[in-house]
Amino acid sequence: MEAYKNVHLSPAERAADLLGRMTLREKAGQLTQRLYGFACYERQGEDIRLTEEFYREADRYGGIGALYGLYRADPWSKRDFDTGLDGPLAPRARNMVQRYLVEHTRLGIPALMTSECPHGHQALDGCLLPVGLASAASWSPALLEEAAKVCARQLRDMGVDLALVSVLDILRDPRWGRSEECFGEDPVLAAAFAGAVVRGYRSQGVDVTAKHLCAQGETTGGVNASAARIGPRELREIHLPAVRACVEAGAASFMAAYNEIDGVYCHANPWLLRTLLREEYGFTGIVMSDGVAIDQLDAVTGDRTASGALALEAGVDLGLWDTAFGRLEEAVERGLVSPARIDEAAARVLELKFRRGLFEEPYVPEDGGWRGYTPERHPQVKRLAEESVVLLKNGGALLPLDGRKRLRVLLTGPGADDLYGQLGDYTPPVRPGGGTTVRQGLERWVQAHESPVELSCRPGCARFGASPAQIEEAAWAAGEADVVLAVLGGTSSRFGGGVFKDNGALADQEEAAMDCGENVDAARLRLPGEQLELLRRLKDSGKPVAVILIGGRPYEMAEVEALSDAILCAFYPGPTGGEALAKLLFGELSPAGRLPVSLPDHAGQLPVYYNYKDSYQGMRYWDAGRPRYPFGSGLTYSRFDWKLISPPGDTPDGEGASVTFAVRNAGDRAACAVPQLYLHRTQGVTASRRRALCAFDKVYLEPGEEKTVTLVIPRENLCQWDAGMRQVLPPGRIEWFLCDGGETLLEGSFTVGA
Repeated sequence: MEAYKNVHLSPAERAADLLGRMTLREKAGQLTQRLYGFACYERQGEDIRLTEEFYREADRYGGIGALYGLYRADPWSKRDFDTGLDGPLAPRARNMVQRYLVEHTRLGIPALMTSECPHGHQALDGCLLPVGLASAASWSPALLEEAAKVCARQLRDMGVDLALVSVLDILRDPRWGRSEECFGEDPVLAAAFAGAVVRGYRSQGVDVTAKHLCAQGETTGGVNASAARIGPRELREIHLPAVRACVEAGAASFMAAYNEIDGVYCHANPWLLRTLLREEYGFTGIVMSDGVAIDQLDAVTGDRTASGALALEAGVDLGLWDTAFGRLEEAVERGLVSPARIDEAAARVLELKFRRGLFEEPYVPEDGGWRGYTPERHPQVKRLAEESVVLLKNGGALLPLDGRKRLRVLLTGPGADDLYGQLGDYTPPVRPGGGTTVRQGLERWVQAHESPVELSCRPGCARFGASPAQIEEAAWAAGEADVVLAVLGGTSSRFGGGVFKDNGALADQEEAAMDCGENVDAARLRLPGEQLELLRRLKDSGKPVAVILIGGRPYEMAEVEALSDAILCAFYPGPTGGEALAKLLFGELSPAGRLPVSLPDHAGQLPVYYNYKDSYQGMRYWDAGRPRYPFGSGLTYSRFDWKLISPPGDTPDGEGASVTFAVRNAGDRAACAVPQLYLHRTQGVTASRRRALCAFDKVYLEPGEEKTVTLVIPRENLCQWDAGMRQVLPPGRIEWFLCDGGETLLEGSFTVGA
């Protein structure tokens, strides 16, 4: 028996033996992921067949390294419930792919199946979650980890090997269209959520490709895939903690980012992909390219073959849709890449396949049982939506509404009855009844509770463009109501039309009804269309107005704040968002979210992230102050009393510092406190951040209940990167601040070092 077929040998030993039996072309084939998986089959009714494109690729290389997006369904892939993989057809198509590779290629090597999962599976009947920005607003990594397990079980049942998950991008400029995919602007918060996602998927047998490596969220002017004009210290302090968290949590793969950092493209950066990731962090898995990104290195090389060689030598192991990795044989012949580097990359791909057991079990059951992962059967998804909504303003205690009283409520705004407007980018088609809009959520709540509330609905205005008649109708209806609920914001939905690039990004925003999403960057952050005019007219009615903001990025808040009595920020809360908002509006739940990103009054204030450095004392303008709603802000329907028990003591070696305090729910409603511990170093060797989060918790409290909490200060958060880029613990005084809801509750100082 060949050694690679011996299950008693390690994956590395089996991969080494198989590698020794392969030709150069077969090895290169293991490094390609050229095919769009959704183009590998054709469906006619309940029958499917593989395409000639798939057969040609498999025959050319004697196999396929990985197949991207077999299950993907959306307007770009042109796959829906009539043309895509539904029910038993999904695993059947996967098995057909694997069967051909196993039975009709020389060595019978199965393919890795990779699939987009930025906020759940982008497949028909895929389990969907709130987007990353909304999930982070829950400030509960443990809850996201449990919800990720639900998604992972579905992926496992469908035979997905690698879930491509957006967990690394840090939101430093809200003009960026992919803001929704981030876990916010802070590295500690983002790292906690990134590690939780990887652990959740891995616990159910699905590996993770963490994307994007690295600093894509820095941007230049908020433009997608633009340069990150930062140095190594900013990179390490802000963008790399999430990367390290994913390595420690066991990520099997990283996807390189499109952008360049200080002039060096991530796909051609050996320091990033080798020195840092492998040598310093100890990563042993696969580095994957982003879609067609290797071909874009032609801007450096002017030569497609040389571009492939440049990326491979830099540390990219597996391509994605590019043509450059299809020329690796030529690159070897021209001496642009070493055969040893081909072997190194191919060995990593093969080892992952052996570790996952693909050679022993290349097929999955075809019973369609993977469709049962719904919010009704898995409440973790609902809980995540409920805890992700942030109450920013509640003038006159307008909220919650009293559902026991006869109350005339006007629901209006373009987001009031738009399910796809709640779901974000990278979303598949959803079946009728597959989610709950705000309107549906309120109507069902009123009916279920036999409430005397009278709910009337008006469109208010179009999301984009002019709609004066609708505004007039809503303004009149507001005059007849007791309270107005205005659901405003934007959308990343691709289902309104559009032309897409080869990598799936929107080609032209003018052709689509989107104001956020991949390649939908914005110079201004005003609410789109005539939504502010609608809000003015509603406010002019003299009736109290509560705004529900649903969108994929922060919006300018100056006018929204001035024209509203209450504000709930939901980002994209997912398919159960309408149900969650109804419970919060009627007080069945108290808002438990806090902002993971600062909300500006005006785009001209940018950047407004909270953790700026002491060196930028001018982070203000004479005509604009700091953001009205900074990072960590959020109200509840209750109030809390805080008492310091034990402050951090002086620590010569930086070990053992912590803050212990008591928090009591002093209100009459159950609610969550979110204690956040920030540090400011007043003495050191390089510029300190004005405040930097180092620890946090989420504490559920019944009325009158008190709990004692200890927040430990990690030693790393007391260190600095010195002028020689060494991490050191300089002696000095450090201020600490315990905060919640955007307010400082307790504070003090201690010293570290000799």
